[in-house]
Amino acid sequence: MLYDVQHPAKGDRNIVELGMVDNVECDGDKVTVTLAFPKHRDPLAEYLIGSARAAIIRHAPGTEVEIRTVIRDEAKKKPVGLNLGLEELAGVKHIIGVASGKGGVGKSTVAVNLAVALARLGYKVGLADADVYGPSVPKMTGTEEEQPQAFLDGEKEVIVPLEKYGVKWMSIGYFARPEQALIWRGPMACNALKQMILQVRWGELDFLLIDMPPGTGDIHISLVHDIPLTGAVIVTTPQAVALADVEKGVNMFRNDSIRKPILGLIENMAWFTPEELPDNRYYIFGKNGGAAMADKYGIPLLGQIPIVQSIRESGDEGEPAALSDRPDGLAFAALAGKVAEAASALDGKVAGTAGDMDNTMPGN
Repeated sequence: MLYDVQHPAKGDRNIVELGMVDNVECDGDKVTVTLAFPKHRDPLAEYLIGSARAAIIRHAPGTEVEIRTVIRDEAKKKPVGLNLGLEELAGVKHIIGVASGKGGVGKSTVAVNLAVALARLGYKVGLADADVYGPSVPKMTGTEEEQPQAFLDGEKEVIVPLEKYGVKWMSIGYFARPEQALIWRGPMACNALKQMILQVRWGELDFLLIDMPPGTGDIHISLVHDIPLTGAVIVTTPQAVALADVEKGVNMFRNDSIRKPILGLIENMAWFTPEELPDNRYYIFGKNGGAAMADKYGIPLLGQIPIVQSIRESGDEGEPAALSDRPDGLAFAALAGKVAEAASALDGKVAGTAGDMDNTMPGN
């Protein structure tokens, strides 16, 4: 079953063929697999661990699986951890989480287009796809067939992000087959996410956007504690069910154990405008719900993005709508300007690094 686990960076050779399976132990319904990595922690370690676990469960449902890791030169010694620092984020000025209280509000569409729009304004931008269970950045940027490269820098292996549309992209989707389900428990997903951010050679960036998974789970907690977020923007639609979940997102970032600034709210799918009737607005999901929510919590409404067919088509074709000068592209350009302005407003309130900032954004 472990022959099914291929290493994407090794010509799709499987982990058995590569000699990475150091030991397999079976004790009743429990299987313990030890994977050996050569000298340094493989940048795809968490992907391989998750894939190995999924392969065993797929072939033997109900089996309890434990995956251990060792350095090959220290085989049979104690397991190794991630040991990731913040060195690769040293050149990043602002790290902004793009969050949503629930799925289906177009958060990833907003994140990708916001990144492109910021780049078109002249900023140096990167985006990390932290939605490890549903990575969509490769599809939305037309980079599905590409794969980031890794190299050894001294004692550390780093990943080089892909670059397209003036943005540096990173996603777990580059290392998994499109049809592959990532069957990961929370801690494993958190570690994979940290690798996708902390082990990437981002270089000098004005903005690093992190497309966070929907909700308020352990991935979010790990992210805000381990990554020096400047702040977050929250994406919603005008409808009541989405707005109810916005409150959870706002309260998460304002929780005493987290306390990260909320730069503002983005109302997606604010209205529908037919292409042939560009001046018409139809409020399918309700009118100005995001504006009312922003007012309630004292946070800025950064922008209202309409439902335009071209946004969906552009995402499916891998050419973000923000590349255009159509009304949808102009809406994202305006949003980018507001986000940049909000982030800059925090600079005067920052003491030390982004992670040390005083949470004094208005409404926080």
